Amino acid sequence: MNVIFPLEISPLDTALDRMLADVAAAARAPLARRHLAVAEALAPHMQDPRLLSGRDCPCNPERYVRHLLHADPAGEYAVVALVWRPGQMSPVHAHRTWCALGVHQGVLSEHYYVPGAPPRLDAVHLRRAGDVSHGPADPDLIHRLANCSAEVAVSIHVYGVPFEDFGDKVNLILG
Repeated sequence: MNVIFPLEISPLDTALDRMLADVAAAARAPLARRHLAVAEALAPHMQDPRLLSGRDCPCNPERYVRHLLHADPAGEYAVVALVWRPGQMSPVHAHRTWCALGVHQGVLSEHYYVPGAPPRLDAVHLRRAGDVSHGPADPDLIHRLANCSAEVAVSIHVYGVPFEDFGDKVNLILG
């Protein structure tokens, strides 16, 4: 005799929900290692093709676009998808808050700079789908992200401030 049990669907029934639950748990890590914990939480989800299923995340021909995926109800962090057309890049910047990111689709170049006036390019790392990067709030940890490929890229970023504060509490623009 075969017994069939009804399939119970968890409230965490999408790839995005599972990633957001992992990020929420990691965001409770001590502040000194929170950026690392969140990057580790992002990593296993970055190559899941279903991660943004059902989400409309269009790109903009002028600049990269941030799409809000989740705002922590307590205002401790926000999760966004950034969509990069070929040739688009961030300004050279440091962070006023901790940050973790993962590449979900495509390839981004992360350029690191030595502080100075102006900051001087020091190293470049390719970030492919599945790769993560992270950093604390540090005015001397200067970088730029760029899509130097011929394809659209999508990255998932988590910043330690509410989404409505992204304008003045995330990036310290240096160049």
